[in-house]
Amino acid sequence: MGGFPIEVATRIKTLPPYLFAAIDKMKQEAIARGVNIINLGIGDPDLPTPMPIIESLAKAAKDPRHHQYPSYEGMLSFRKAVAEWYKRRFNVTLDPANEVLTLIGSKEGIGHIHLAFVDPGDIVLVPSPGYPVYPVGTSFCGGQSHIMPLTKANGFLPDLTAIPKDVAKKAKLMWLNSPNNPTSVIMTKDYFKRVVDFAQEHQVIVCHDAAYSEIYYDGQRPTSFMEVDGAKDVGVEFHSLSKTYNMTGWRLGFVVGNKDVLAGLGKVKSNLDSGCFEAVQAAGITALGLDDAVTDDLRKTYQERRDTLVPGLKQLGLEVDPPPAAFYVWVTVPKGYTSTSFTAHLLEKAGIVTTPGNGFGAPGEGYVRMTVCTTKERLAEAVERIKKVGF
Repeated sequence: MGGFPIEVATRIKTLPPYLFAAIDKMKQEAIARGVNIINLGIGDPDLPTPMPIIESLAKAAKDPRHHQYPSYEGMLSFRKAVAEWYKRRFNVTLDPANEVLTLIGSKEGIGHIHLAFVDPGDIVLVPSPGYPVYPVGTSFCGGQSHIMPLTKANGFLPDLTAIPKDVAKKAKLMWLNSPNNPTSVIMTKDYFKRVVDFAQEHQVIVCHDAAYSEIYYDGQRPTSFMEVDGAKDVGVEFHSLSKTYNMTGWRLGFVVGNKDVLAGLGKVKSNLDSGCFEAVQAAGITALGLDDAVTDDLRKTYQERRDTLVPGLKQLGLEVDPPPAAFYVWVTVPKGYTSTSFTAHLLEKAGIVTTPGNGFGAPGEGYVRMTVCTTKERLAEAVERIKKVGF
């Protein structure tokens, strides 16, 4: 029997290729050609998960009580550990019963929250350049992304005064991300206060992605949105154990804040997923209870790497500011290049994988993003390769 044409939904047809999947394909093609690749493309920690977390998982996985369906909102013991971590780290008080929701990695929650609050035609305020899931989650619901450009002129912060009044009035969600991916910029408490005022005035739900809050340099600890008066009235904050504890593959995160917003997201999740494996949550409890010495060591390693790559790039004549947080370096492309052509040049001539800035949105044109998720030695070698091939 003959087949018939398989037609995908319009929402899939209009999607751009997922940025990091496209980069991975380019990388695999280069490896197939025999190139010794230095991968500065995807922000995936190269360091191992701390051993106490691994040992906790191994022990919990042997407990048959963890082998059944978990609760949709996550184990109360894990949510209590999150609340205790927030109190210790930010002096923020959360009710673990209804102000903390467990996620299968923060990406899952970031994608799903649109389903709870965005109807076709609704507006979502999206920073650009930014994490591609913000606009993709919006388009999956038939929503419209209103771009808030992050430019050097405005310190790579969304300009709240530039959002037209009619757009602000119709907006349902606003996405923020601090420390920012890809620019690494940190939002101050004063900026967050302005966000709360804006959200109250226009009745917009604020969704703050704080995945990189524990990767910071020079002792400058980033602020949580939840630290600001009124934040819990207008929004939520997403977090992940991926970057803080090198647990990207474990898929464990959480979102905290406004209980009504969490209830909406929880209703979506109860219909679409079955919760996070309890043994992983048990390991997450161990992670959140670890001494700061563990994360201090991680920050020290990333800072040494940043302080190898950034001065090296500057010596080559590239325009780049040392990031205050996250593990990304936002590099201005040299004259005569676009984001894409400079990415291609570095891959084809020097065997270095980077991410074109325009892949995070049109305002990212003119930049490439590099990560420090590899050793100091490889970063120094990357600088030498760029010096050798020129630009």
